[in-house]
Amino acid sequence: MTIYYSLRIEVGEELYSFINTLLGVKSNSSSIWEIQFIQQEHDIYISYIDYFLSILEGKYRLLDTIGVTREDISIWILYEYENQCNLEFSPTELTKIGVQGITLCISCWEEDSLSTL
Repeated sequence: MTIYYSLRIEVGEELYSFINTLLGVKSNSSSIWEIQFIQQEHDIYISYIDYFLSILEGKYRLLDTIGVTREDISIWILYEYENQCNLEFSPTELTKIGVQGITLCISCWEEDSLSTL
């Protein structure tokens, strides 16, 4: 099991540096503004949803001034699983995402299934 958690902001490359500074974290992707973390099966659980929301907290108005709306922000969970895929979200996490108007995207695939395509 490998889970990829990412916070993505749909903006042009010219805004990456400003967003890095505003949010206090640097994008670790070159194709979109994104911060991504990888969680392996035996890693300690971290609520990346809460972490991503804490990064954004209090910064929506500044993002809006450069043309970044909440519709441009999404949280992604990419889940590579073996045998069975189960995801669980607390009501608190889902409420926090919903209140902020941020889209949650989930994609799951079975390990090694991509290598057979």
